[in-house]
Amino acid sequence: MKYILTLLWVTGLLWSSVPAVKAQSNLYLQSSDVHDLMTQYRADMGSLRRFYFVDNSPEARERFRSVTADYLKKMEALNFNKMNEGSRVDYILFNRDLKEGLRELEVEEKEMNQLKPWFGFSDQIYAIEKTRRRGTALNGPRTALDLNEVNKQIILSKKNVADQELDQNLIARAIQTTSGLRKALKSVHDFYNEYDPEYTWWMALPYQKTDSLLKNLEIFYQKKGDAVKSNAKDDSGIKGKPVGREELIRQLQYEMIPYTPEELIDLANKEFAWCDREMLKASREMGFGDDWKKAMEKVKNTYVPAGKQPEMIMGLYDEAIAFLKKKDLITIPPIADETWRMIMMTPKRQLVNPFFTGGEVLSISYPTLGMEHEDKMMSMRGNNPHFSKATVHHELIAGHHLQGFMNNRYKTYRNFRTPFWTEGWALYWEFILWDLDFPKSPEDKIGMLFWRSHRCARIIFSLNYHLGKWTPQQCIDFLVDRVGHERANAEGEVRRSFAGGYGQLYQLAYMMGGLQFYALKKELVDSGKMTYKQYHDAVMQENSMPVEMLRAIITKQSLPKDYKTSWKFYK
Repeated sequence: MKYILTLLWVTGLLWSSVPAVKAQSNLYLQSSDVHDLMTQYRADMGSLRRFYFVDNSPEARERFRSVTADYLKKMEALNFNKMNEGSRVDYILFNRDLKEGLRELEVEEKEMNQLKPWFGFSDQIYAIEKTRRRGTALNGPRTALDLNEVNKQIILSKKNVADQELDQNLIARAIQTTSGLRKALKSVHDFYNEYDPEYTWWMALPYQKTDSLLKNLEIFYQKKGDAVKSNAKDDSGIKGKPVGREELIRQLQYEMIPYTPEELIDLANKEFAWCDREMLKASREMGFGDDWKKAMEKVKNTYVPAGKQPEMIMGLYDEAIAFLKKKDLITIPPIADETWRMIMMTPKRQLVNPFFTGGEVLSISYPTLGMEHEDKMMSMRGNNPHFSKATVHHELIAGHHLQGFMNNRYKTYRNFRTPFWTEGWALYWEFILWDLDFPKSPEDKIGMLFWRSHRCARIIFSLNYHLGKWTPQQCIDFLVDRVGHERANAEGEVRRSFAGGYGQLYQLAYMMGGLQFYALKKELVDSGKMTYKQYHDAVMQENSMPVEMLRAIITKQSLPKDYKTSWKFYK
C-alpha cells in the first residue's frame, strides 16, 4: 500500500508539471493515433527477425520488405488531417523510418547481388536451415554430400576473390553474410546432433569442416577489410571507414538537421571561438595570463588519490542535485534519485571510453593495477574533479539517467532513438548550468570549458575525417593541441568515434542537439511562455525524437504530411 501511494504521488507530481501550452486529453498523454501501428510493427518485426535470423538471406530480406510495405499501406489508411500535433509527429517519423527500412533492404540486395559470384554456395546452406525450423528429418547421406560440395565451392570462392578489389561496404557485407551462414549451420547441428542417429553418424565431420572453412573465410574477409582501411600515412593504428559527403548529407536529412557538413564545421568553429575567449578569462583569473595550457595543467593535477574516485563522484552528484532542486529546474522523481548505481569500468573498455559514462549505471573510468604508469597518470589527470564536475549531471540527473527513467514511463511506444536527443539533452544541461553560475571557481570553469571545447572539436574532427580530409592521427593531434586532452585519452576518443560502433553523426550530435534544445529554451523560456521546469518536464514526457519534431509538439505546430526539415536553430 505504501508503494502504491508513493507511485501515485510521483505520477501526480509529474503530470501536474505538464505546461498549459501543451495541455491535452489524458489519452494523448501516453498515446497517439499511430501508437497501435507502431507497437504492432515493432512486435511483428521482432517475431520475424527471430524466425528469419540469418543475416542477408534472400528469404529474410523479402519477408522484411513485404511486411514493411504492408505497414506503409496501413499508414495511408489513417486520417492524417484529423490528427493532433503529437500524432502527426509520430506519423511523419514512423513513415520516415519505414521508408528508411526499405532503403536499407535495397542497399542490402544491391550489395548481395555484387557478392553473388563468391557466395554461390549460400543457397544450399539456407535451404538446410529452412528445413530445420519445423524439425523435418534430414537425409544424412544427402546432406553430407551437399556440404561436401559446399566445401569445394568455399575453397574456390576464396581463391577467386583473393585478387578482387572490394570496397569496405562490400567487405563488411561479406563478413556479415559469412557469419550468418555459420549461425545457420550451427542451428542445424545443435538441433540434430546426438538426437538424430543418422544425422550424427553422417554429419559430424562434414559440419566441422564446413564451419572451419566458413570461419577461415570470415577471417579472410576481415583481413581484406583491414588492408583496405590501413593508411600508410597514419600510424595511429585506428581503423575506420570514412563515408563521404553525400552519405553525411543523407544522414543529416534523416536526422532533421538542415545544415551541410561544411556549415556545421563553420558553426563549430564559432562555438570554439567562444570557448577560447572564456578559457582565457579563466586562465587570467588563475594567474596564468593567456597561457591556458598551464592553467589546464594545474586543473588536471587536482586528481584524487587512487581508490577515492567513487567518493569524489558521489560528492559531485550531491552538489549537482542540490543545485537543480534549489533552482527548481526540473522534476526529479524520488525513485530516479534512489536507483542509480556505480560500477568500475574495465581496463579494456577504458581504451575506447577514457572518461566515466552514465545512465542508470555510472561506469567509473580510473586506473587499475595492470596499467602502465603513464597510462595511470593520464587516466587520473583526465578524470580530475573539475573535469568530472562538468559531466556528472550529464551522465546522471538531469542527463542520461533521467532520460532513461522517463523514457520507460512516458510514451513508451516511441522508438525514434536519436543521439541528437540523447546526447543533445545531456549536453544542454552543461549550457544551462554554465548560464546559471554553477561553476564558481576558475578551475570549475576550465573543467566545463574543456568539455564544451571537446564537443566543438568532435564536430570538426569527425566531419573532416568522414569528408576524407583528416586521418585518425590528425584527429588525435587536434584533440591534444586544441582541447588539451591527455594523448592516451585523445586516442581513446578517436578510437571510440571511428572504431567503436558509433554512427557517423554520433559525435557531432552532442553539440548540435544541445544547441537545438538551447534554441528551443530561448523560444519558450526566455520569452516567458514557460518556466524552466515546465519546459524541461515537457521534454522528458515526450520521449526520444528529433528535436525539431519535439519543438513542433510543444509549440503546437500542425505539420503537413510531407514535412521536410527546415528549422535553422543556430542564430
